[in-house]
Amino acid sequence: MSGTSLDGLDIAYCTFSNKNNKWIFSIKSAETVTYSSAWLKKLQKAHQLSGEFLLQLHHDYGTYLGQQVAAFTKANKIKKVDFVASHGHTVFHQPNKKFTFQLGSGPAIVAASNYNVINDFRSLDVALNGQGAPLVPIGDKLLFGDYEYCINLGGFANISFDTKGKRIAFDICPVNIVLNYLAGKLGKPYDKDGLLAAKGKVDNDLLKKLNALGYYKAKPPKSLGREWVEKEFMPIIYSSKISTGDKLATVTEHIAMQIKQVVGGQSAGRVLVTGGGAFNAHLVKKINTFLPKHKVIVPSGEIVNFKEALVFAFLGVLRREGKDNCLASVTGADRNNKGGTIWNL
Repeated sequence: MSGTSLDGLDIAYCTFSNKNNKWIFSIKSAETVTYSSAWLKKLQKAHQLSGEFLLQLHHDYGTYLGQQVAAFTKANKIKKVDFVASHGHTVFHQPNKKFTFQLGSGPAIVAASNYNVINDFRSLDVALNGQGAPLVPIGDKLLFGDYEYCINLGGFANISFDTKGKRIAFDICPVNIVLNYLAGKLGKPYDKDGLLAAKGKVDNDLLKKLNALGYYKAKPPKSLGREWVEKEFMPIIYSSKISTGDKLATVTEHIAMQIKQVVGGQSAGRVLVTGGGAFNAHLVKKINTFLPKHKVIVPSGEIVNFKEALVFAFLGVLRREGKDNCLASVTGADRNNKGGTIWNL
């Protein structure tokens, strides 16, 4: 799993079993591989490449993924791997134009790792008129059903929950894709514990402009991508004359407010918060403040860090067993579907 915030490559070795119609999982070993500066530059600029160079990077990144998997299994003395489920790195996501593209060639992963691979989990749903996102909700439902709400704070905040007998899910707002950018302006890769934002002052003018963005009024299914951030969100940030620290404070407030807009009006319940943003103590404190009737829970570091990798492994399990792994109630597709391309040795 590689997220839009470019925190690194998450690799998790997981096992699954189904007992009495309940899925049980275990993360046996996991690690995050930090990208080298060279890979960071390549991934950051991937969307600007010509077709020829993008295809070359697609192969090269797939080879890199396969090599990292092979090194991981060797280091952890893993003897048996049924398959590698790879999300890849999203370069383009424009479901309104019927395409989404995740970098990391399946055949290249197979060749470099010597394992079977399942990848490209989003394209079928987009072809079926869906958003192709988010895909984690079926994992939320079947693996984390003890929580009423599941929120992931990654490059974007997304949520899933049951309502009227159906699972719904959607992207709420940008999170680390913007916070990390602003922290970078202050010479930091990210805002550790939200300390920079905590020192800043919320600017009400900027906050009002961000909260007024049209996306927040749209009804789900809906999803966000880098393109939307660059076109709609960042121009508002750029136009503000306040300090970068105050921008961090304001965007953090904005994130918590948008989560309140979604969850605050729902019945009280347990809110599972995962993703890199769950380590942002200032942000989590803000969310708690805005959701007084809910119980906000940040689980163990292993689940926080590797929940998405775990769920994509699970999506691969469902795909291999011929079961639906993408919910139309979540993505707006014409029907539930079995996303993922299988590459066998």
